[in-house]
Amino acid sequence: MTSLAHPAKWEKYFWPLLASLFFLAVWHYSVRWTASKIFPSPLDVAKGVEELFNKGVLWGYIGDSLRRVGTGFGMAVILGIPTGLTLGWYPVAAQVVNPVIQMLRPISPIAWIPLAIVWFGIGDAAAMYLIFLGAFFPIVVASMNGVRNVPSMFRRAGRNFGLVPVQLLAKVVFPAALPQIIMGLRIALGIAWLVVVAAEMIAVDSGLGYLVIDARNSGKRYDLVIAAMLMIGAIGLGLDLCFRRLEKFKSVRWGFRNEA
Repeated sequence: MTSLAHPAKWEKYFWPLLASLFFLAVWHYSVRWTASKIFPSPLDVAKGVEELFNKGVLWGYIGDSLRRVGTGFGMAVILGIPTGLTLGWYPVAAQVVNPVIQMLRPISPIAWIPLAIVWFGIGDAAAMYLIFLGAFFPIVVASMNGVRNVPSMFRRAGRNFGLVPVQLLAKVVFPAALPQIIMGLRIALGIAWLVVVAAEMIAVDSGLGYLVIDARNSGKRYDLVIAAMLMIGAIGLGLDLCFRRLEKFKSVRWGFRNEA
């Protein structure tokens, strides 16, 4: 008999699948019982996805959203990790910059939409900028805190082996801070995926976010609205699972000192 803390391998897939089937059944019969003419059934949504596929636009919508997230998130990673490592390594610099970071960080990227449109116009650049803003600050904060939380004995050991500061940061501090950085990247990617949907509703004319608003305005196609919403959720789940797998690598897991 397996415990709740350590379920059998088959249970990891069986129970989520059962819960999904139960959700679909409740959804289906709720639509039938209410005789709704607006809210679609699961079958209607499946037909909507098939329609998009047959028209040859489904992969284009998905690809455009992923491309924007990949670009904006990639820029945030390239700039955010070095910035966070530098601020964590130099506490004095962090004291100077941290108030600005903490002031800008709580501002929703959605609030930047009017300025993004003014600066970049209607198009990919505005959406990518909003994605960058949403992902940048969580990455910086996670990287900075990751460096701060590295035990001082690690640094002393590295200095005893004759490592210069650059080597110490690259070979000791960064690997030790990597688990917290990965966690920050995972959170930032989730935010980026949320932001792209909102940005595509306003600043571009393609992608899954645009599909939601376009299907609503063009004939009130709520089957396509729900289809787009479900695809957004499924892709977000897939991206999150990828980062969960990354956290399980041995080169990353050793940094989780409190893990059972």
